[in-house]
Amino acid sequence: MTIPQPPTLCIDLHCHSTASDGALAPTDLVARAAEKGVTHLALTDHDTLNGLPEAARAASESGITLVSGIELSCLWKGRTIHVVGLDFDREDPAFTARVAQQTDNRRARAAMIAERLQRLKVPDLLERATARAGGDVPGRPHFAEALIEAGVVRNAAQAFKRYLGAGKPGDVRAYWPELPEVVQWITDAGGIAVLAHPRKYKLTATKLRELTAEFRRAGGQGIEVSTSGQSSGDLGFLAELCRRNEMWASQGSDFHFPGAPWCELGNIMKMPDGLEPVWHHFHEPAGVAAPA
Repeated sequence: MTIPQPPTLCIDLHCHSTASDGALAPTDLVARAAEKGVTHLALTDHDTLNGLPEAARAASESGITLVSGIELSCLWKGRTIHVVGLDFDREDPAFTARVAQQTDNRRARAAMIAERLQRLKVPDLLERATARAGGDVPGRPHFAEALIEAGVVRNAAQAFKRYLGAGKPGDVRAYWPELPEVVQWITDAGGIAVLAHPRKYKLTATKLRELTAEFRRAGGQGIEVSTSGQSSGDLGFLAELCRRNEMWASQGSDFHFPGAPWCELGNIMKMPDGLEPVWHHFHEPAGVAAPA
């Protein structure tokens, strides 16, 4: 059955604030989303729920419908994969405990990054990076900002090329749970597990089909068909993956910071017709109802 996307809605189900590796505080993020015409927003910070209370207050004031969201890190065949959780019970005690463990994993990782970069002799590097993260657990982008502030590098690209990118001293892998475990966390909390930005893992088409099939068998219900940085070919390929695995289609900008028009809030390529939108399966009143 073909269900068209209502033209009056602007739905963005993937973005980040300073609670993880985004540049804007949750209040400012929601304000920007409203300016860009977003009507329904999911704040999906990495492995933390800390930004949701502030975002909920801002959304209530701006008239945006906020959907519970998070982006959880996990492992599939030794590779880090991200799963977006949507429309879960954010007060579920088992889920919040599991997310807290993920936050601890990220905190240990941040401490190790700072330790490995000690030779740069930047005073209080971890504290500087934490400040850039708004007081939350810093990621590599926040360490890059701290290195820029300290005059070690000129820009983020140089920071990653010399110190934080793949194979560099600051490239620290954290311990993450396996994919089926994370999917179950989300579904046990009443949420919908969505495979995030599938084309960004640089998997071959065969491997991506294998990942999607295993994700579906583990209880995953959705796949991000439309996200930032995609070609029309990517869009078509992911739409077909979605159909073949009988999954729901999601979309999101994966917004992190202003000034990058290809990943701006609400700037999302329209999904192909013939897909079942994930938001038709959200709880009321937090989500978007399917047309009667």
